[in-house]
Amino acid sequence: MMERLPARLWADALIRRASIAGASAFVTQHGDDDRGDVLIKVARLDGTAAAYTPSMNLEGERVFLNLIVQGIGPEEASVDAYVQRARGRDSDLWIIEIEDREGRHFLTEKVEGDPAA
Repeated sequence: MMERLPARLWADALIRRASIAGASAFVTQHGDDDRGDVLIKVARLDGTAAAYTPSMNLEGERVFLNLIVQGIGPEEASVDAYVQRARGRDSDLWIIEIEDREGRHFLTEKVEGDPAA
């Protein structure tokens, strides 16, 4: 199994990927620099959004889960409510918000439950 990058380095890389592609991305909650998990909110700037959280697949690989499969989104208010609950549960959690009209998440890891995939 491959070692995970420190959370801060991973978050910085995601923000950089989004920026290079012309999207806006920023940290709305700074978690633990080394081992914090990351929650990604993608706002489409039209009242809709998506949330992505890390998970493990059956092969033991880290993947991201689009929470639409759990009924979170596509209304941005639903995603925001979930983000607020997650923020309250885990002070080590990183929360990154990406603003992109195309709804791109810029994750290089596999994303499960993505309707566009």
